[in-house]
Amino acid sequence: MIHRNFFEELFVLEMANNHWGKLERGLKIIDDFSKIVRFNNVRATIKLQFRDVDNFIHKDFRTRTDIRYVKKTLDTKLTKEHLATMVEAIRKAGCIPSATPFDEASVDLCVELDLPLIKLASSDVNDWFLIERIAKTKKPVIASSGGSSLKDTDDLVTFFSNRNIPLALNHCVSLYPTEQQDLELNQVDFLKNRYPNNTIGLSTHEYQDWETSLAIAYAKGARTFERHIDIEEDGIPVSPYCSLPHNIDVWFKTFRKVKKMCGNPGTMKRRCPPEEVKYLDALIRGVYAKRDLKQGQALRDDDVYLAVPLQKGQISCREIMNGLPLLADVKKDAPLMIDQLDSPYAYDEELKQAIYQRGI
Repeated sequence: MIHRNFFEELFVLEMANNHWGKLERGLKIIDDFSKIVRFNNVRATIKLQFRDVDNFIHKDFRTRTDIRYVKKTLDTKLTKEHLATMVEAIRKAGCIPSATPFDEASVDLCVELDLPLIKLASSDVNDWFLIERIAKTKKPVIASSGGSSLKDTDDLVTFFSNRNIPLALNHCVSLYPTEQQDLELNQVDFLKNRYPNNTIGLSTHEYQDWETSLAIAYAKGARTFERHIDIEEDGIPVSPYCSLPHNIDVWFKTFRKVKKMCGNPGTMKRRCPPEEVKYLDALIRGVYAKRDLKQGQALRDDDVYLAVPLQKGQISCREIMNGLPLLADVKKDAPLMIDQLDSPYAYDEELKQAIYQRGI
């Protein structure tokens, strides 16, 4: 069974406008972006849009090209053979093929083409005819939350959870393009807190910055990311919310940088690198004898003082304890060494070695 980790650090590259229904343009997009994916060594799916166009648009409206959505759907119509060709090209290019099906017949096409992942569009988060058909495939699903009510989102998460179908939930603002002040990135916090068992992601359509929103979303816990992609080809204008290959290259490199800066997950204490430990050890005060001390006496606070530098093998302010018996004489102003005290630290060989390796 596919686990929720399937979505972790997965980039979704959606072909904008179904590459205007042109097979060659689609293949060029796949080729250009798959190279960026390989160069940056990331996991990515190139996503198509599937529509059963002849039935998706009501027969009485198929000539209504004044309706923008109708015209775009007709202009970007593709044959099943062309879609199969692109799915195969995506696989050969080393990316994961996926699709957003907008109707039940298109869900069946996802199964026929053996796509490992299905995307549910923001407009369809309460289209239960479509959702039921998607669930029957048992394939993992990424859903965008743009424009949905809280009840819609709750119902969707519960529905897929009850069927043990992995679901990632993307924060999304369905404005094309999205201005920076409208990104609402704090919704990543909300989704993570409300749906802790689901991978949370970001599907974004801003057009002025390919770095900041990803950095903020990753730091907040988003782990899958989606953008529309396109190329400058054939004189066709690129929509402002689309990313060109060099934009996606910046996007991937930002991800690597941000991941490194964020470090370990927020569910565990970080492990300090040796350089940091060494630096801090140089600032720790060591324990020194305030006067001549005799073997056998119990160490008291007023027998010692603290000062830098800390020397190798010397106990520090972290290890000093009142009442420790001395195992040897110690001269005034000399460091108290771990071997000179009957201390519990002296019986932990690993800790004892660490004390001998720190300091100057």
